[in-house]
Amino acid sequence: MILKYDVIVIGGGHAGCEAACASANMGAKTCLVTMDMNKIAQMSCNPAVGGIAKGQIVREVDALGGMMGLVTDATAIQFRMLNRSKGPAMWSPRAQCDRGKFIWQWRTMLDNTPNLDIWQDQADELLVEEVKGSGDSTSSEGAETYSTPRKNVIGVRTIWGVELHAKAVIITAGTFLNGLMHVGRKMVPGGRIAEPAVEHFTESITRHGITSERMKTGTPVRIDKRSVHFEDTEIQPGETDFHKFSYMGEARQLPQLPCWTFSTNAEVHEVLRSGLADSPLYNGQIHSIGPRYCPSIETKLVTFPDRESHPLFLEPEGTDTNEMYLNGFSSSMPIEVQIEALKRIPALRDMKVYRPGYAIEYDFFDPTQLKHSLESKKISGLFFAGQVNGTTGYEEAAGQGLVAGANAALYAGSDSQHPSSNSQFIMHRDESYIGVLIDDLVTKGVDEPYRMFTSRAEYRILLRQDDADARLTKKAYNLGIASRERLDWWEEKSSHIEHIIDICRKTTMKPKETAGALESFGTTPLRTGCKAIELLGRPQIDIYKLATLIPELQAALDAPENRKEEIAEAAEVRMKYAGYIEREREVADKMHRLENIRIKGRFDYMSMDHISIEARQKLTRIDPETLAQASRIPGVSPSDINVLLVLMGR
Repeated sequence: MILKYDVIVIGGGHAGCEAACASANMGAKTCLVTMDMNKIAQMSCNPAVGGIAKGQIVREVDALGGMMGLVTDATAIQFRMLNRSKGPAMWSPRAQCDRGKFIWQWRTMLDNTPNLDIWQDQADELLVEEVKGSGDSTSSEGAETYSTPRKNVIGVRTIWGVELHAKAVIITAGTFLNGLMHVGRKMVPGGRIAEPAVEHFTESITRHGITSERMKTGTPVRIDKRSVHFEDTEIQPGETDFHKFSYMGEARQLPQLPCWTFSTNAEVHEVLRSGLADSPLYNGQIHSIGPRYCPSIETKLVTFPDRESHPLFLEPEGTDTNEMYLNGFSSSMPIEVQIEALKRIPALRDMKVYRPGYAIEYDFFDPTQLKHSLESKKISGLFFAGQVNGTTGYEEAAGQGLVAGANAALYAGSDSQHPSSNSQFIMHRDESYIGVLIDDLVTKGVDEPYRMFTSRAEYRILLRQDDADARLTKKAYNLGIASRERLDWWEEKSSHIEHIIDICRKTTMKPKETAGALESFGTTPLRTGCKAIELLGRPQIDIYKLATLIPELQAALDAPENRKEEIAEAAEVRMKYAGYIEREREVADKMHRLENIRIKGRFDYMSMDHISIEARQKLTRIDPETLAQASRIPGVSPSDINVLLVLMGR
């Protein structure tokens, strides 16, 4: 049987779901292929969305018309805004979710997306055709052009022999490609606990010249809530203010639950050390690299031998289950070692577990083989997103999935098999954390599972969680991902923000009229008059205190009722940090000059004696699109960039 589509998405995880929705919403006839329709967007590890920098990505996905923010708000059982003690560029939303309801909320979204079909099956072989003599390559001087065969993706064949044909295929297979799970010395093939691995599919891709490697990740034990002594823990409540993930939709509807925290101790560490000889990480079983910033408990013991304790967080999996997730105790130690060690913690002395922690090794593909559109450089129409690109985290996967889905739809709808740059959806580093993520992947590659941090973004003052809609919604609407309703939602908010800022710019504050109030706010009275926006720059004054002095501003802050806190916060951040924002925008604009200098296909790097050997090798392998991308490649120095500039001038 042959089924025909415009776009096929392989894998129903966070990347696959966003990719499928983005493609379908842009009008492409799309099919999502998943092994189990009842585990759509399964939260394989922590039942939480967001976190430092990750929360910004989710808000960007939402601003672009994606679904993760809406699904998270509908299923959140605890919300917190992290990094509140720092500036707004560092604020990061995070939510615990009900794992089961998260799946079914996503399933509802998919079932109600026009142009989208779901096919429950397993991909077995990538189908590719070779078009002879149609790929053009150009010499360094642009004088010599020669033809090479080009490969186009045409679809996939499943384990049941069904062929799904399409102009574009997106691979979002997560940890399932040749997945191998480890608990102690026991090894079982699988992509996730109790789910089979996908064999052969990697090989059907690598036979076309795409290289794959292995990575490792892990997950902790799951605990029965009824066996926990909560009197020996410290409760960690959530927050109940206006913040949420999606700019649209309703506030959190589910009961809000606390988390609990406690620590390991010397006895726990002693038991764990006794089992290191049987740990797959240290007995030679696992050779692949795990995530540096989310290490297993055994890695923490070896890396920090002098630490007497490590913090752990006990998190609920949902409102209707006793299953709990032990954050901070990822492990692949033997089952008996995990349980015996944890029982040395007072709160877990009578602990019962549902299943042990385990590690998993899986295939991924070097992301430097991709364009910024996430399309393969070797096979036209083939896109990759999520953990198969060497990333970790639901949020990073979702951001990639949305970009891959949009670009696959553009590719499938283009007249040419080589879409021009203006028919691709690419975000720069000053536009979004998603843009930073993808540029890091395709430019620098990965030597460990990639995780997003605010420190990776050089323009993080421009990439705040409060203004993702200002940065991205109109662009997404023009592209066709975001709906008219979403654009109207942003434009209404924008008009209210501008009204508030306009009042503060025009209103003059006089010394005599404000002296008493300013003293009560703990700040120095005015000596001369100034505009209200200048007064707001003082750290002791927020927009609500200012509004007590300006009736017109107070009226503006009271509307619209359903979003007034969000609008007030966005307006205040823009005014308070205007100088920093403007300065960073100027720096970003200067870098855009290099972004506009295209160098792909203009140089034979290996013949250039004036740049370093390392630079020649890396420039040849990555083949950067622009001079700015070349400047971000590790091993390419400023002097190498200057040589390229001189040669381009010549």
